[in-house]
Amino acid sequence: MKVINCSIKDIPELALMNQMLIEDEKAETSLDLTDLQERMTDFITSDYKAFLFSIENKTIGYALCNFMKTPIYLRQFFICRSERRKGYGKKAFQALLDYINIDKIDIDVYVWNESGVAFWESLGFEKRCYNMRFQQHT
Repeated sequence: MKVINCSIKDIPELALMNQMLIEDEKAETSLDLTDLQERMTDFITSDYKAFLFSIENKTIGYALCNFMKTPIYLRQFFICRSERRKGYGKKAFQALLDYINIDKIDIDVYVWNESGVAFWESLGFEKRCYNMRFQQHT
């Protein structure tokens, strides 16, 4: 598993994978691919760093981390659909920790994303708080 530090040239690939991540986790965002490219550009030109995961020169996923948070905040983590159920998620996560040389990291997972919750718990993540929202319905 190779971890590659991303640059602006990787924005189209990152945005496309981010679009699939949004679909998979049923996120509440409705950005199109152009908007996702702009948002990813904003991320990696500010407090975030993006990383590609590859095996035998084939991209299998990515991660987006905020390095200004303590501990570092893992905002996005994605393994390509065709590469799932092969153990790559766990390997990519450990490779990321090794690459950025950390032993503590925070994430957020939507409560309705049961497979995501199960994945992160299988890695040893523990629930720490509940993020809640009130929205007035008219």
